[in-house]
Amino acid sequence: MAEKVPLAEEVSLAEKVSVTEKLTSAEIGKLWATYMGNSMSKYILSYYLQHVEDKEIEKLLNHALTLVHDFMSTVEGIFKKENYPIPIGFSDKDVNLGAPRLFEDQFYVHYLKYAAKAGLSIYSVAIPLVYREDVKEFFIHCMNSTIELMQHIKEILMKKGFIIKPPYIPIPEKATFVHKDFLNGYFGEIRPLHALEITHLYDNIENNVTSKALILGFSQVVKSERIRELFLKGKDITYNNLERYMHKLHVENLPSPSFLDHLVTTSTVSPFSDKIMLFHKVDMFSMKIRAFGNSTAVNGRHDIGFMYARSLMNISLFVEEGAKIMIENGWMEQPPEAVNREKLRSK
Repeated sequence: MAEKVPLAEEVSLAEKVSVTEKLTSAEIGKLWATYMGNSMSKYILSYYLQHVEDKEIEKLLNHALTLVHDFMSTVEGIFKKENYPIPIGFSDKDVNLGAPRLFEDQFYVHYLKYAAKAGLSIYSVAIPLVYREDVKEFFIHCMNSTIELMQHIKEILMKKGFIIKPPYIPIPEKATFVHKDFLNGYFGEIRPLHALEITHLYDNIENNVTSKALILGFSQVVKSERIRELFLKGKDITYNNLERYMHKLHVENLPSPSFLDHLVTTSTVSPFSDKIMLFHKVDMFSMKIRAFGNSTAVNGRHDIGFMYARSLMNISLFVEEGAKIMIENGWMEQPPEAVNREKLRSK
């Protein structure tokens, strides 16, 4: 087995490579997305820490915020080395730390699980696509640190009885092959859900109950009536999707995660700017689109496939409308893009 290179030498190698090797589009794109997501989280978590009573949950929030600062600082360092402009992201203007409590302590743990999932979805895609040593080591660090955070989150969720595990199913007597009714969903004999279908239904429910509670809170405090209407539309879309996902499990006597709406207080004072709340919900709904891809890839039943396609259509319309509002208000930063050759030729 090859001897492990000491950390100091790894850092030295990263520095040497970073000086001579340009960033690829994948490296720039994933670094940019990492910075933007953590820039948002910095102010969301800072506000949560103003209203937390449970010491274990407070420690968890502080742990997450430490990672946010770590990740942002590293991206800034890489971009500065390349003379790449630092994204604007968000600032102190996007949070009101003096606003009353909007969510109960328990919600923070569910929220952190969602946020950790979102981070892992970025880092897991980045790692196979990045080649420069410093960027590769950074995303491996992000992945390992977020996995560790996720373990702490799950420990607290279970210890405090905040969540149920995914459903149990019986162990089959032997391995078998599927029959011709495997794809049925509307007609003929409909088979029970298989383990992967249950997994992704549970995952989508878990994501959506957190999303629904967050958008409910945001709809209470947002200042723009147009954005409030969009949030209320998003809340209805999320509720309808949840009803369909939960029904699929309940028909087969399988449990599902519960709603979290009771963890939203009655405060109507906004702790966040309309800009950061709209960015957050567009990003959160975009994550649902990614989740549908994973869910559809392992699904076999026609009825479930149609259900996800219907959800995808409604959520895509929400994301598009949210993006339009952000563009109109000058809130959407330009992601890194390729050279516009037509524009160059016209000069």
